[in-house]
Amino acid sequence: MERTLLPGKPYPLGATASSKGTNFALFSENASAVSVCFFDESGKQTDCIALRERTAFVWHGLVRNIKPGQRYGYRVDGPWEPEQGLRFNASKLLLDPYAKAISGDVDAKAPIFAYDVKSGDDLKRDEQDSAPGVPKSIVIDNKFDWENDCSPEIPLADSIIYEVNVRGYSIHNPDVPEQIRGTYAGLASPASIEYLKKLGVTAVELLPVHHFIDEGHLVDRGLRDYWGYNTLGYFAPMARYSSTGDTGGQVREFKEMVKALHKEGIEVILDVVYNHTCEGNEKGPSLSWKGVDNTTYYRLMEGDGRHYMDYTGTGNTLNMMNPQVLKMVMDSLRYWVLEMHIDGFRFDLASTLARELHDVSKLSSFFDTINQDPTLADVKLIAEPWDVGEGGYQVGNFPVVWAEWNGKYRDTVRRFWKGDEGTLSDFAYRLTGSSDLYQSDGRKPYASINFITAHDGFTLCDMVSYNEKHNEANGDNNTDGANDNDSWNMGAEGPTDDPVINEMRERQTRNFLTTLILSQGVPMLCGGDEVARSQRGNNNGYCQDDELTWYDWKLDEPRTRLLEFTSKLINLRKQHPNLHRRKFFQDRTIKGSVVRDIVWYSTDGSELSDEQWSADWNRNLGVLLNGTTLQVSDEEGQPVTDDSFLILVNAYHEGVEFTLPDPPHGKPWIQLIDTQHIEDPFREVPFSDKVILGGRSMRVFRDGPGPLGPDTQSAKEA
Repeated sequence: MERTLLPGKPYPLGATASSKGTNFALFSENASAVSVCFFDESGKQTDCIALRERTAFVWHGLVRNIKPGQRYGYRVDGPWEPEQGLRFNASKLLLDPYAKAISGDVDAKAPIFAYDVKSGDDLKRDEQDSAPGVPKSIVIDNKFDWENDCSPEIPLADSIIYEVNVRGYSIHNPDVPEQIRGTYAGLASPASIEYLKKLGVTAVELLPVHHFIDEGHLVDRGLRDYWGYNTLGYFAPMARYSSTGDTGGQVREFKEMVKALHKEGIEVILDVVYNHTCEGNEKGPSLSWKGVDNTTYYRLMEGDGRHYMDYTGTGNTLNMMNPQVLKMVMDSLRYWVLEMHIDGFRFDLASTLARELHDVSKLSSFFDTINQDPTLADVKLIAEPWDVGEGGYQVGNFPVVWAEWNGKYRDTVRRFWKGDEGTLSDFAYRLTGSSDLYQSDGRKPYASINFITAHDGFTLCDMVSYNEKHNEANGDNNTDGANDNDSWNMGAEGPTDDPVINEMRERQTRNFLTTLILSQGVPMLCGGDEVARSQRGNNNGYCQDDELTWYDWKLDEPRTRLLEFTSKLINLRKQHPNLHRRKFFQDRTIKGSVVRDIVWYSTDGSELSDEQWSADWNRNLGVLLNGTTLQVSDEEGQPVTDDSFLILVNAYHEGVEFTLPDPPHGKPWIQLIDTQHIEDPFREVPFSDKVILGGRSMRVFRDGPGPLGPDTQSAKEA
């Protein structure tokens, strides 16, 4: 078929289909020629057309008779001067950096490297055609009936986030139709959504779904990437998670998933990896950005363009100081919000994105651009506030519109429940929203995304069951994965057949979950922790796309019991604004009297002294969350209240006697939770004087509303 080329437009970048054909636009500042090449279903190149128009470094043209579903790629020519960072090689087929869908896999055995791999000399150009081993970009049809879909718009303060892998979540679920298990459709199936609603979470945070590839060394071992932190396309949903093929069906299926979750009031947050790509360093493959314009897209060593700056531990770092790279990231974010209806983003190694020259800067162009973009004004922005470079640990230092994965919360809560000395005061900060990290710069408690475990580490079940990591299946002689989780359990190594079924371990699991869900801030639950999902001691399951990491839906009684416990905890939190305040605790004057938001108690019922706060031996405390101080008013200007809560915590291995303080409302304390009581931890029991708090356990009490107003009326402004 004859291909007529018209000048087309330099914007939008990527492939844009219309009734006239498809417009192709590719940015390359240093290229000398750009051609767009077309392929049939067998992978054979059928045509290659030079884009003659160049506007502001964008090569563009409109090609007649190119319709949605067409496979394409680019060949970009220019100088081969690796010492200067220029690695153009027209024999290498390149993915469109703006591809909306990607078809096919990378063949690591094909000549996908721009240099001579046999000699290992990255200064010597390789002239073999890489097209047979490179995935193809797909022209998509962007039309979709959203049926008036809109975001649930759940305030961050009211959110409960559930971190989950699309594939692992449903691939073994017998209640999900077999043909859609492990896919976007599987996550959106009635059975999957029913489970999420029963659990009570308000948002799923999906491990990376930007199209990624398997690392070559994993393929050689018979493994493949499971987490997805090896991005090949920032606009394309991962084709592996599609039940409807990889020639555009993945885009529609992803949208259907979002629409289905939104209908049930569940938001969708994406874990995004804008800090690095899958192309590695100078010895990595040339698949897209490296061949399109290496010096534009990557941070290169100053005075040494041959080598890459690496703040990510992956070989390369995207060059966020370049306006075109910043534009690509912003275009990607806007695309996922406007076209895919995403509700928020978690930015992997976000400190890397803020590096100006070398230092991490709050005044970086990335932060400035994010802050000024109206499209992103209403979406959730969550930073992983560290990278592997010097000065990269930035917990508490991100700008005011950002929330953060609170790594200090994770580390402190683990150490406290392990029984480490000297952690009491730090634990109190984490329990109450980490005001030491977020209050001084104008942020609120919900700036703290609290978590105990995440994808990269032990599951909660394994954390309380194993003294040592067991990553033997990864093929690195158990040398990979962090060692900072060692010995969080109660002693002996967990049995390999069923590590969680042990009363003390189950109690410790309940302690972690109760602490997480009832802490001020935003809880993030690692998917499967609520049913004691185990990876058999593997704390680095990035390459285990198999039964080791997938959900086991055969829930026995202990796991069902833990699921019910977690669901009730979440429901308690959602019902009471006192448990997820929008402002930090402070004293207030109500009807002329000073009323304290929060009071800390010793075991004898008196307030904790300075000496007790600082004592290394002290591993228990009581905290009163006063429900009379939510500082809201009803329509008539009268203050309203919530229940008050008393939380007792004992991280010591022996039980202690607690004298209960007087309830603020003058009504008896009602025990709501006892983590030591395995069979019925939510049994409500009235108490008025003293209780015995078991070793390594928690109890939670409430009193009824006082005379200032009715129960839980203050959910919107607490």
